[in-house]
Amino acid sequence: MQYSFRLAELLGHVPDPRRRPGTIKSIVEYTGLDRHQVAALLKNEVKYIPLKALSRLCDYLIEHGHATAEQLPGALFAVEPENFWELLARRNRMELCVGVRRDESTEVADVSYVVASDSVLLGELLNGVTTLGGTAKLKKPNDGSGAQLAADTIPQPEYLKQSLVWSPGQATFQEMAERAEAVYDDFSESKGDKALVGIGSTKSNPIVEIVLSRLFSCDPFETQDEVDDPTERSIPFYLRYRDNDPQTASCVGGLQLSKGNSDQKPGIYYEDAKGDWIQCSAAGAKEEVAFVFYVHRESQGRLEMVMGGFSGKATRLLARALATRAEDFWPPQYEAQGIQVGAFIVQFDVPSNKDIDILRTDLVANSKVTPIPTEALERRLSRN
Repeated sequence: MQYSFRLAELLGHVPDPRRRPGTIKSIVEYTGLDRHQVAALLKNEVKYIPLKALSRLCDYLIEHGHATAEQLPGALFAVEPENFWELLARRNRMELCVGVRRDESTEVADVSYVVASDSVLLGELLNGVTTLGGTAKLKKPNDGSGAQLAADTIPQPEYLKQSLVWSPGQATFQEMAERAEAVYDDFSESKGDKALVGIGSTKSNPIVEIVLSRLFSCDPFETQDEVDDPTERSIPFYLRYRDNDPQTASCVGGLQLSKGNSDQKPGIYYEDAKGDWIQCSAAGAKEEVAFVFYVHRESQGRLEMVMGGFSGKATRLLARALATRAEDFWPPQYEAQGIQVGAFIVQFDVPSNKDIDILRTDLVANSKVTPIPTEALERRLSRN
């Protein structure tokens, strides 16, 4: 069992310098600690901390109203997750966000719906979080008794919230973007240990666009199709839309990988360790493709995750993969600068002679989970 240091969470400290005026300076002046040490503590990058320094930090937190004496020093420490489901289950607050579409067949303004495949994926997430992927009943305490853990000791969120945003093309661009930004900002401003999970691809859920753009320091809803070279794209994976998909401008999706490079088949592409772009086609009858992406800021108690399929079938197949192969989405490939990033492409091989019932949620297909190489993530995150 490993512990993380949650000073940043208690202070509401975020990486953006515009939103943390004087935080490090204030702690340094009060505690007498070195500025670099304080910065490392805020990033959860210190391997040990002297008791005297810990005491001064506790005094600072109490005097400035960030915690009470009864809460400290325990509130400064939290158990780090050891697998994919614990990553979600150990959050105190979890917000699940899905895209909404209007029913154009009726004149009633408030009639709208969530795509069935997104609902299936949402349900599998809830099942995995509340049961630790079906392993909660196998957990045992570390006292040698062999007894099972009591239900109230199994980690799971205390607060669940659902959020709805407009899918692209279902409202004006301004309405869609403003709603998505408002949901993300509300999440960011909420206190305590938290997770935001966006269900669906950028074609159906604009929260996916915002989460990715924030991490990779690019503008959401702005195309990068006109970059001179694919290596200039801000994000190391890319959704090549079908011609009949919604054509909303996107930092992670579009119709060409770069200038003069518009002959790709629809599907998901990712950059490999050498900088070459690899196609995971979704155009063929046998193949479907999906993605899982998350950024975990352990010191802040903050997790952002997005996942979805290139098609509805791929999204349902992804739900099945989470139920049976969650271990393939752990551990994260990138860990530096106080963050952990996991990015995975999932390719499914569906038998061509098998008719897939649209109502089935137990789809079976061979699946291949490919982590996006650390080098591809590092090239972009280091320059940010």
